[in-house]
Amino acid sequence: MSGTGNLMDFLDEPFPDVGTYEDFHTIDWLREKSRDTDRHRKITSKSKESIWEFIKSLLDAWSGWLVMLLIGLLAGTLAGVIDLAVDWMTDLKEGVCLSAFWYSHEQCCWTSNETTFEDRDKCPLWQKWSELLVNQSEGASAYILNYLMYILWALLFSFLAVSLVRVFAPYACGSGIPEIKTILSGFIIRGYLGKWTLLIKTVTLVLVVSSGLSLGKEGPLVHVACCCGNFFSSLFSKYSKNEGKRREVSYYFPLKTLWRSFFAALVAAFTLRSINPFGNSRLVLFYVEYHTPWYMAELFPFILLGVFGGLWGTLFIRCNIAWCRRRKTTKLGKYPVLEVIVVTAITAIIAYPNPYTRQSTSELISELFNDCGALESSQLCDYINDPNMTRPVDDIPDRPAGVGVYTAMWQLALALVFKIVITIFTFGMKIPSGLFIPSMAVGAMAGRMVGIGVEQLAYHHHDWIIFRNWCRPGADCVTPGLYAMVGAAACLGGVTRMTVSLVVIMFELTGGLEYIVPLMAAAVTSKWVADAFGKEGIYEAHIHLNGYPFLDVKDEFTHRTLATDVMRPRRGEPPLAVLTQDSMTVEDVETLIKETDYNGFPVVVSRDSERLIGFAQRRELILAIKNARQRQEGIVSNSIMYFTEEPPELPANSPHPLKLRRILNLSPFTVTDHTPMETVVDIFRKLGLRQCLVTRSGRLLGIITKKDVLRHMAQMANQDPESIMFN
Repeated sequence: MSGTGNLMDFLDEPFPDVGTYEDFHTIDWLREKSRDTDRHRKITSKSKESIWEFIKSLLDAWSGWLVMLLIGLLAGTLAGVIDLAVDWMTDLKEGVCLSAFWYSHEQCCWTSNETTFEDRDKCPLWQKWSELLVNQSEGASAYILNYLMYILWALLFSFLAVSLVRVFAPYACGSGIPEIKTILSGFIIRGYLGKWTLLIKTVTLVLVVSSGLSLGKEGPLVHVACCCGNFFSSLFSKYSKNEGKRREVSYYFPLKTLWRSFFAALVAAFTLRSINPFGNSRLVLFYVEYHTPWYMAELFPFILLGVFGGLWGTLFIRCNIAWCRRRKTTKLGKYPVLEVIVVTAITAIIAYPNPYTRQSTSELISELFNDCGALESSQLCDYINDPNMTRPVDDIPDRPAGVGVYTAMWQLALALVFKIVITIFTFGMKIPSGLFIPSMAVGAMAGRMVGIGVEQLAYHHHDWIIFRNWCRPGADCVTPGLYAMVGAAACLGGVTRMTVSLVVIMFELTGGLEYIVPLMAAAVTSKWVADAFGKEGIYEAHIHLNGYPFLDVKDEFTHRTLATDVMRPRRGEPPLAVLTQDSMTVEDVETLIKETDYNGFPVVVSRDSERLIGFAQRRELILAIKNARQRQEGIVSNSIMYFTEEPPELPANSPHPLKLRRILNLSPFTVTDHTPMETVVDIFRKLGLRQCLVTRSGRLLGIITKKDVLRHMAQMANQDPESIMFN
């Protein structure tokens, strides 16, 4: 008996892999929180024992700040490197710098002493492929050769990207935001934030953006930053051994996490500023500086742009989800490389003839946002100037549109239609693909055209009542670039359904803080219009398409169902698989585990009483039995397993019992069978539960898992409940 006692003490020690989760399963937030509290309590008590333990407690407290510092440094560095590499490889499709092939077009001409202001986009050091290969810069043959080189480079970049993703890191495809949202809510996807995914996503993101496909890098950069966070947090046991601790930003947002996030963003911004990837000593991608305020009468076209953004968002989400569903359910999904090559070829062939689709999407948006000053050479600024004008450079009055503006208008209209169609088929392919920049481009093109229309209307009809009070002849009344910025915000809001965060993002991208009201008006209008056709944004739609177990805080549940309507087992189903506290053998438990695929089992006093004792996780049962068989003598298939403090009374010749009280959750979350499902859904959402048990007067009746809740919500919304595939 003394040997048995020593054995029990040995089993009370922790064993390897306890507390971990299987792939594609949801974590138990309450248990993770409890484990972290116990860990912190132990460190605090030990810190009083010696100086070394006190130093260790300080290191533990500061480890979070160190992780944030490292994340900020790496994320900022990667963002700067990606921007520089994209600029160079995008220009490589059109030509090469003779003095240094790694220079982009702009950098090449900066270093040239022969560049003039009038021809600042042309310099002897930069040569197009036709000049380099056949020594011709003009003519049909030069145009065709440059056209072919543009297509070949685009195909090469996209082929390399999809091949790298398919061979080395399948999780590097897409934007990553739907999966990141799901992971932060407590879902496990092994390898999604791994080192290989980080490396391949960074490299392929440069390739796909440079290929000219209608996608952006901002969404995938969220995935890249999360990979950085996962890598550095895995270096500290405080985070690597606690899945909940690594996710302190989803269901609740502690104040310390807010400060640490701010610190990480500060470090990343400082690093990016040091790299200076935009070449203008600014941190924003599309810096704007308008010299004219907006007027109340302009709110009407701003709201119209919001309506357009909402309609575009609805159209895009429905068409893209339909195409992605077709990709998943037909043979199309079996040929990801071919799909990428075909879409790239179509994009390059159609894009090259139009200057507004040939240039990178970021350059296009920047040009559309710009105000037309005296030094601008864009077609969009080809106005008819008054030769007698003597105004300052920054205060140019509204002027009649010239030939260049009208040419740019129909080119923008064609580019708009092309972007709307091609983005539907591009987003969701097996390559890194962001949606922020393409959505902004669609809105910016529509906004710029509306802005030019309002500007010309105000110029030619300044005596109309709507213009009379604020737009006098010779005044600078309307800024078309502002309309482009508002349109970009509207379309981005229509696709993502963001409002407050969207306005903040637009501030970050443009620095246009004084235009908060037009941006807010467009963002709110686009959300209202889009919500009239469906509440889901593009990322939530992709979460549902993939069947991820994500409980959105925005989803409302108002149906009058009860817990007993959702719990399992239902009528006609086998009884609930349970463990008894002291009457089952190791073989009985192993058989139960083998015959079922449940994530855990309720533990009851006996099958007759069904009085609930606690809950045991499947994975921990497997690990406990495996470790006991390997490390403890006398544990055989006939050994009794017990979850009580004291072993049960057994015959003298019985094998050693196996005590597993350590892995038992003695306080599982329970509800009664008459609890409204509205309350149950709220509990799952706010506490991040994996499952809860249903009881009546202490007797176990059934179980409700997160998957059951999601399927019930889908059923109540007249959707397919079988679309929820994971636990």
